[in-house]
Amino acid sequence: MTKAIYRRFRTLLIANRGEIACRVIRTARAMGLRTVAVYSEADANALHVAEADEAVLIGPARASDSYLNIARILAAAQSSGAEAIHPGYGFLSESAEFAQACADAGLIFVGPTADMITAMGSKSGSKALMEKAGVPLVPGYHGDAQDNDTLANAANRIGFPVLVKASAGGGGRGMRVVRSADELAPAIVSAKREAKAAFGDDRMLIEKYVDNPRHIEVQVIGDSHGNLLSLFERECTLQRRHQKVIEEAPSPTLDDAQRETVCAAARKAAGAVNYVGAGTIEFVSDGKDVFFIEMNTRLQVEHPVTELITGVDLVEWQLRVAFGEALPLKQDQIKLNGHAIEARVYAENPDKNFMPSVGRISAWRMPTDIGGLRIDAGYRAGDMVSPNYDAMLAKIITWAPTRATAIDALGRALDETDIRGIITNTAFLSKLVTHPDVRANKVTTGFIERELGALTTGASAVSDLELAASVAGIIASEQAAAQSEPSPWQTAGWMPVGRRNRLFRFKRGQDEWPVTLRYGGGSSSLVIGDRELAYASTAAGDGLIDLTLDGVRSRITAIVEGHELYVRTRNGRFDLHWVDPFGGDDEETTGEDKIVAPLPGTVVALLAEEGAVLEKGAAILTLEVMKMEQTLRAPFAGVLKQLKCKVGDVVGEGAELAEIEPAA
Repeated sequence: MTKAIYRRFRTLLIANRGEIACRVIRTARAMGLRTVAVYSEADANALHVAEADEAVLIGPARASDSYLNIARILAAAQSSGAEAIHPGYGFLSESAEFAQACADAGLIFVGPTADMITAMGSKSGSKALMEKAGVPLVPGYHGDAQDNDTLANAANRIGFPVLVKASAGGGGRGMRVVRSADELAPAIVSAKREAKAAFGDDRMLIEKYVDNPRHIEVQVIGDSHGNLLSLFERECTLQRRHQKVIEEAPSPTLDDAQRETVCAAARKAAGAVNYVGAGTIEFVSDGKDVFFIEMNTRLQVEHPVTELITGVDLVEWQLRVAFGEALPLKQDQIKLNGHAIEARVYAENPDKNFMPSVGRISAWRMPTDIGGLRIDAGYRAGDMVSPNYDAMLAKIITWAPTRATAIDALGRALDETDIRGIITNTAFLSKLVTHPDVRANKVTTGFIERELGALTTGASAVSDLELAASVAGIIASEQAAAQSEPSPWQTAGWMPVGRRNRLFRFKRGQDEWPVTLRYGGGSSSLVIGDRELAYASTAAGDGLIDLTLDGVRSRITAIVEGHELYVRTRNGRFDLHWVDPFGGDDEETTGEDKIVAPLPGTVVALLAEEGAVLEKGAAILTLEVMKMEQTLRAPFAGVLKQLKCKVGDVVGEGAELAEIEPAA
């Protein structure tokens, strides 16, 4: 056991990337500290690199060679003169080995000691500790024996459904719900493989699965002087694949008495190891009681909602604890004020089973004029979204005196968020947070899965407003390309003699709309079907346009990328194709008998053999993409003619992986 190091320091290295690295840099700089970023080859031009005072290259894109490489991070600290390391969340943030290596190198680890991480970071070990401390637990098995018979016997004893869960790590990885005995063995294999890849540890625990549960967690923080505080609770029930999507504080589920009970249980849990640093005690509720499930010995992704209702900067408190200072407030001085709610913006496509999206961000626009708004982002326009890391781009958080007002503000903020070049989940989040059942708090952790069809329905019907916005976007794009002051000719609002017509055609799927712009003589109009509508538009910059259609003025967004159009109006978001008036629109074709990689990834399992007769939807192979497994399936019934990959292959987007011969 190594004694923890606490002392004042001037230079802080952040052993992370993306949003959390930027977040830590912001507070550290406000405290007068010098900041050092680390980056992989894939992140050379990343935002956190630009915002730090200094940045050190630590290796190739693969996380195991860079952000998970302890030796390289310690070397970066030594070469940059850093005296302390903040791990952020994810990567090495809950690695006892890393915390110990920092201490051995004489560096301050901004977090708990290695012993505390070991005690609480293991789900199985922490459950044993909580049982001894009298903290309520979900019935389960968290022993050392990991053979198949032991796990199967435990599941049968507990009773199905059960939750198979990785003992290490978090974020829903290495976790499977098993509802019957015959599902258990393949679920354990898959969960072990995912846990090994994500955390380097494939130990499993099994616990009773609580049907229709709620997820409630309590923020705690302790100092080296024996002070341990709770900062109220967060509700994180809205999840998909055990990954949190929307978080809020305080929980709308608890009354004041329940709130004090769960916070007292959290303090008891953290006190069992004399916890120092920021951490979160997570509970599951069956609607009546709460049960301890795990402790995260780090800062949580969702910490901003706690900061907004308490006025506490948790990163500042982490750093002050690392200085060796006592916490600045006592428990009775921490007051709850208002309500905060957060949405995680991801690079993923909700309409395609949330497939991760990679590429270069061509446009990045966040709302700015909404009261109580906070945005924690790790990207900007021009940045590359890599397949090597988690797909979260930003967090949008709103605070208001009441929950209803905070939800309204978050819904508007999401509606006004425009990120282009990749696909994001912002429209999905907007539908989710404004869903009547979410507003009424009639949700469980399975809500998103149950309502997925309604939450991922296709775009709204295209109206005159969207077609007019498309025309305005094209005209604004052409003006910008001309790189000159707009002339009467370019604005289509004036011609020296007579009026002119310009025909546009727009498509979405099988639908097509002709729109005629009539201009000249000082006025313009659009002919859509049998209607002629007065039209005017003025570019306001950065894709924003003031559009007047039939006397109604609207501020809309229109972005043109080649012949692809993105418009946002009061009716929602729309993607349209501008049909090339001179031809040359080639339809992209792919052989339906080919299974190709939708994104760069690693083949982690082959689930069918060559020559196998497959039903439509049969699993063929599994890819690991952005730390998540994606199973590729047969698009139709047939025979698996050829496998063109093997386990361990690193494949690029579009790589042919298998060939299927259609059934006769």
